[in-house]
Amino acid sequence: MSWAAHDFETYVIQKHMGVRVSFLAVVVGTYTPDAFTKWYVYGVNKGPIDFGADNPAQFHRGWPGAGFTHSLTFMLVLTGIFYLATRSKPWALGILVGGMAHNITDINDTVGTLLFWPFYNENISTGAWAYAATVGRYDDAGAYYSSLGFVMDVFWLVVVLLYFEVFRERYFWKVVVPADPKVWAKIGNYLPDRAIVALYRAGMFYGLTRLIFWTSWAHILNDFEWDLSWGGPWWIPSVSL
Repeated sequence: MSWAAHDFETYVIQKHMGVRVSFLAVVVGTYTPDAFTKWYVYGVNKGPIDFGADNPAQFHRGWPGAGFTHSLTFMLVLTGIFYLATRSKPWALGILVGGMAHNITDINDTVGTLLFWPFYNENISTGAWAYAATVGRYDDAGAYYSSLGFVMDVFWLVVVLLYFEVFRERYFWKVVVPADPKVWAKIGNYLPDRAIVALYRAGMFYGLTRLIFWTSWAHILNDFEWDLSWGGPWWIPSVSL
């Protein structure tokens, strides 16, 4: 999984696809695979409320399990249903490419994704860093930002900064809004222009904040050990499917 790269990817996708996709749809697509499962992976443990997946990795990425949400087939079907309901090509395409980008990015941890389900029911994984959701949110963050996951997020930060043009107001009004004029017009009924531009840039701010905060939390406020070896960090139990 990625903690910040998914947020940076949306702007790169938008830049390459221009007015053919709705930026908001790309964002929705990027969050769709985890929206169905991630909350249950970490579980909830508040007072008398205690529930979560018995085998988080199997539930999140496996089959049997909800791993099909990280497949290209799932995103194609979901996109088709959405298009039939709305007849909006920019939104349908945006959801499709956003979801596919998420699922392809997530092959880089040791669990990987069921990318070609149901035609191939084995997880595709490069094993670059340890899948650590099984140890809880905080240790997961510490492991991710002590491993090649950190490098992944920094890589995508550099890439999106190379496309800095996408954050300019002129680009937003000239390219992003024309791709999805009705939705942005509705948002404009409630927000002034500057707030709308800030909303568009919020994904970048959120991703950058996560990258800085969790890296600082892991290595300044805590003493998580760096391990940039393939499949690291060594101190997290290796999980694969």
